[in-house]
Amino acid sequence: MKESISSIIEIENYSIKQDRKFFSATHEEIEKGLTTDIYFVRAQEILRYLRLENTIVTAEIFPRGGGIFAGTEEVYNLLKDKKIKLWALEEGVRFQFKDTVMRIEGPYCEFGVFETVILGILASSSAWATAARECKDAASDKKVLCFGSRHIHPAVAPVMERAAIIGGVDGASCILGAKLSGEKPQGTIPHTVIIISGDTIKAAQAFNICMPKDVPRIILIDTFKDEAEESIRVAGALGRDLLGVRLDTPSERGGVTPDLVKEVRIRLNQAGFSEVKIFVSGGLTPERINLLSKEQVDAFGVGSYISDASPIDMTLDIKEVEGKPIAKRGRIPGKIENLKLKRIM
Repeated sequence: MKESISSIIEIENYSIKQDRKFFSATHEEIEKGLTTDIYFVRAQEILRYLRLENTIVTAEIFPRGGGIFAGTEEVYNLLKDKKIKLWALEEGVRFQFKDTVMRIEGPYCEFGVFETVILGILASSSAWATAARECKDAASDKKVLCFGSRHIHPAVAPVMERAAIIGGVDGASCILGAKLSGEKPQGTIPHTVIIISGDTIKAAQAFNICMPKDVPRIILIDTFKDEAEESIRVAGALGRDLLGVRLDTPSERGGVTPDLVKEVRIRLNQAGFSEVKIFVSGGLTPERINLLSKEQVDAFGVGSYISDASPIDMTLDIKEVEGKPIAKRGRIPGKIENLKLKRIM
């Protein structure tokens, strides 16, 4: 069991290695409590002075908004060696404003220093899961993939895409994010390949030759030519190997519109390629997904709407001290029950 930081002297003596490559916290630094707010370390030292560090408390966490819960597994891993009891919502469960989403019982010294860490895990993970669920609900039975890793720091990209899968999307492009969820990473190829090769057909044929047969052949068709024209060219070149075409028309050219989807679909059908599916990506929101779903779109790739989701503010309150109800002014003393809570420690 790793010892967490517990005194101001330890913080003053802690030094950062000069050859550190990245600024993100390591797993060991998180477990040691080095990403917490300093006042929680001060609290530990003061309580030790008062000989109150082993006071048994009940702490409850509640959100400032509704959403889909995620982060339970990381909090469990953080606290599993501590002498506490832990209740939490299961990941993927919907919660409402001020629901009790997690409860911790035990000596305050066992978990107090990790308040910042726990709240941060739950706030961000639940926000990403919630945004993903909004996109999936808008798409109904159509497939949604998360392409959000490029919009956030790589240290947390896998956390975000795992949370998106918990929220209900059908897959993720980030390699580590997908594998943490027991899934295969999903995606097509970037425009880069088409631009460097100089031709969509040349890139598509090389993709078809190079990639394993279980990789879906989905080709970007908005790089050089009219999307409808390029779709027919790609379908003719790859034949039955082609699963679908992907529309990612940039905002500078109006983005992907219902009329564009309709035209591509009709022209593919007229050319004898009715089995070719249409995938859409680029600046998608639940509102745009809902609009485009009315046309014959088969799947969506969503990036920034999920990755940019604002954290759902989580608050931790002490609700009992040595079994007696207590709370700060304005809050209800004592436990606030939630039948969805499950004992996990």
